[in-house]
Amino acid sequence: MATLSFKTLDSLDPRGKRILLRADLNVPVRDGAISDLTRIERLAPTIKELAEKGGRVIVVSHFDRPKGKPVPEMSLAPISEALAKALGKKVTFVPDCVGKVAQDATAAMHDGDVVVLENTRFYPGEESNDPDMAKALASLADIYVNDAFSAAHRAHASTEGVARHLPSFAGRLMEIELSALEAALENPARPVGAIVGGAKVSTKLDLLNNMIEKVDMLAVGGAMANTFLAAQGLSVGKSLKEEDMLDTARAIAAKAKERGCELVLPVDVVVASDFMAGAPMETVSVSAIPDGWMALDVGPKTVALLKEKLAGLKTLVWNGPLGVFELPPFDEGTNAVAQAAARLTKEGKLKTVAGGGDTVSALRHAGVLHDMSYVSTAGGAFLEWLEGKLLPGVVALGQAGEDVAPL
Repeated sequence: MATLSFKTLDSLDPRGKRILLRADLNVPVRDGAISDLTRIERLAPTIKELAEKGGRVIVVSHFDRPKGKPVPEMSLAPISEALAKALGKKVTFVPDCVGKVAQDATAAMHDGDVVVLENTRFYPGEESNDPDMAKALASLADIYVNDAFSAAHRAHASTEGVARHLPSFAGRLMEIELSALEAALENPARPVGAIVGGAKVSTKLDLLNNMIEKVDMLAVGGAMANTFLAAQGLSVGKSLKEEDMLDTARAIAAKAKERGCELVLPVDVVVASDFMAGAPMETVSVSAIPDGWMALDVGPKTVALLKEKLAGLKTLVWNGPLGVFELPPFDEGTNAVAQAAARLTKEGKLKTVAGGGDTVSALRHAGVLHDMSYVSTAGGAFLEWLEGKLLPGVVALGQAGEDVAPL
């Protein structure tokens, strides 16, 4: 996927302008409290920059899945309070995102003001990318800034539709994310490698096929590796594997060989008799997994092999853990390889871009979340980018020229 050209905030004078800023405030909430402020913290620099330069910042976002109708528990009101704390300034919450309430609130703004509009998904027109919804949002502002790469894989009214009606720019977070992704796969320092873990080959088929086209080395871990090992004729005991994907795994291995991409699979694994803490466990060769036992982590020889491969790379893309990192001691393989990648990154020898699925949690667990070159919190958008797919929200920014449709 070629990275599209787009305008950044460097070419925008926001003073006196009403700026519709598409953010991602879909943060994790547990027992009424935000459990991870990462998305808010990463959004803050764009809002601060626009407000300090005299822009009137109108923040729009979805939150959870209200399915097109108002759900009080999914209001952005409490999240707007957390945003105010992160910004260190007043943020006004507006209890609607379109219509008279939103129009009056945005019309009354002064330079430097920040408002947060209510959850865009309270309207069915958001997810259906209804043209009237897009026009209603666009009518509130003079400029559109998209800083929500994590929602860029959805062609919704606030991510794609609105860009057809306003001069459009990428926010700082969007700019940073796209730059990191381009440096990882579109124009990487080589050799470039990928570590892909997770449970099922079937859910990462497009990703694996695209990686083979892009990287020089592809290491497969997690339960996915069991399917590849079984495809080689090895017995994997009662390890999780996909019997109906064995031919597919063989085809991927053959394609990798044909493309000159080195496919690296585990050579030893940590196995247990049961999936539970304290169960009997041992480390065995992948050719000696006992019947009735299951592979739950890569073994020390595999860790040493992966460390050796990392030392020969200039760029690494990481998606998915190598084992069941949530259940110690089956986190040791992921921890050790992640720490090796982080060390090379800090030494300036390796550029590391990671994200998607459980990757952020695994890297945080390993204590290296902030030591990688870039860790994406985008989830689905990051995965679709790894799969080589065009992201509607990014495409819309690239296509938004001087000519925009009249409201």
